[in-house]
Amino acid sequence: MAKRLPPLNPLRAFEATARHASLTKAASELNVTHGAISHQIKALEQSLGVKLFERVGQRVKLTPHGAELLPAVSTAFDGIAAATQRLTRPASSGALSVSCVPALLLLWMTPRLGSFTAQYPDIQLTLIASNDAKDIRASHIDVCVHYGDGRWTDCWMRKWSGLELFPVVSPTLINNRPIRSVRDLADHVFLHGDDGREWHTWLAAADALDLDSGRRHRLGDARMATEAAVHGHGVALGDSVTASALLARGMLVAPFSLSVPAVDDFYVVCRNEMRATPIVQVFIDWLFAEKAGDDSRADAPVAGRLVTRRKRPALKVMGGKAS
Repeated sequence: MAKRLPPLNPLRAFEATARHASLTKAASELNVTHGAISHQIKALEQSLGVKLFERVGQRVKLTPHGAELLPAVSTAFDGIAAATQRLTRPASSGALSVSCVPALLLLWMTPRLGSFTAQYPDIQLTLIASNDAKDIRASHIDVCVHYGDGRWTDCWMRKWSGLELFPVVSPTLINNRPIRSVRDLADHVFLHGDDGREWHTWLAAADALDLDSGRRHRLGDARMATEAAVHGHGVALGDSVTASALLARGMLVAPFSLSVPAVDDFYVVCRNEMRATPIVQVFIDWLFAEKAGDDSRADAPVAGRLVTRRKRPALKVMGGKAS
């Protein structure tokens, strides 16, 4: 047989009045009139057949019956409030699988794992270095951070960042084999992280397409090309997102002021049904918050950081030697 419980509104009026020891303050908290609170308490007293308050001057005081009822009512309301908060706030625990462009994963996301863990210590990440469009619909992957043209269909996506491309080289290599002009690139090995389109775009902007047939290595992706540049194996195309930390730490230098927009952009992508998952929302919000933080710091001068510019009439060398 179901237990008979008093109506909810009179119980709320009772709990607020007991907490404030005042009908007026309870009415203000619950956004009702003084008379409404008084009426609800009287209705509750009649329902229970006991007196719950007695008046002491301008205030009210719990009777023994009221003092016996209050802890149970307060505990119940606290429990309801806690359960409601758990349902409405983003989940901050569980497992999350993320597919991310290898260069972005290694050079941007991995250094920030400590920040993510500090904010969400109960989320366990599985990070997969990949830019395969099949990951978007893979059942074992929750969210992707991919590089592309944004033409994926039947999924949720949002552009995370555009990026600019510019040559980068190790300080050791440029000291041993100076780059005083764009023509000096002919003495270096071009490191490709794609099929050659991106270097072609930059050389076209620099009016140096005849260098496109120079010595080259084709590596699997931008991460490998950047790593090869760090080790002094040639000149790679860095980008304004993944190369910025390497420039700031002096592991790479950017010899020219010319940069060109990349062919594609970085996107956050996931299956439509995953977008509403609280833990996915937490991760996506973190990604965009971190990027916003990067953008807000971009105006501050940092040693070694390239100030990127679009195509200009003349190509300026940023220094023939690295100090």
